[in-house]
Amino acid sequence: MESGLDYHTAKALLEWQIELGATEAIGDAPIDRYALPDTTPKAKKPVTPQAAPEKPKQVDPVAIAKATAQGAGSLGQLRAVMEAFDHCELKRGARQLVFADGTPGARVMIIGEAPGRDEDREGKPFVGRAGQLLDRMLAAIDLDRAQDVYITNVLPWRPPQNRDPKPEEIGMMKPFLERHVALAKPEVLVVMGNISCQAVLGKRGITRLRGNWDQALDLPVIPMFHPAYLLRQPQMKRQAWADLLELKARLGAG
Repeated sequence: MESGLDYHTAKALLEWQIELGATEAIGDAPIDRYALPDTTPKAKKPVTPQAAPEKPKQVDPVAIAKATAQGAGSLGQLRAVMEAFDHCELKRGARQLVFADGTPGARVMIIGEAPGRDEDREGKPFVGRAGQLLDRMLAAIDLDRAQDVYITNVLPWRPPQNRDPKPEEIGMMKPFLERHVALAKPEVLVVMGNISCQAVLGKRGITRLRGNWDQALDLPVIPMFHPAYLLRQPQMKRQAWADLLELKARLGAG
């Protein structure tokens, strides 16, 4: 069926509808406008900016060791705070703390390096073959471990496989060693081995340092060969005997 409208009339009607706002063509199928979902956008809740999570503070084990050691007013308290100190990895692999042996307040304080297998098992420094040799060395100059000397180590826990202590381990435990010396109040220090020289004197080279008096922690210090070294190098016992005589002379002069 042909439309009765000509081209110009149809165009005029279309332009009139556009002016009225009819801009969408109507399809053949009816649309129920009331059935359409509500598409009105809902107001969004304002987003509260969240603060960035704080980074965990870096722990300085040396600073903690210094503060903890200074808080110890007796050797018993020092031992307790050292046993509670959890920042040294050596503690996790050791059986127990090796604190000291001998008599606190003795004139001579001997500082060894670190516990070995025997020390780790018994909880005392200088036991086993090295300890037996040390006892004979002391007896040669009329000193007795139980009465005349006080003995400890730079590190209180055994390093794995008896390896040398690492510099960071020495630095971490040095505040406890310094406090240990202050509480024990010896007259002289004997540092045995390179590790002890490094911790107390800040020097290495025991062959060069041995037998020469130095000063540290407000005390006279004499480096000596470690008994374990003398067991491996018995030809060095002559020098060790000279060092013992030097210590005896110093004690006699005092």
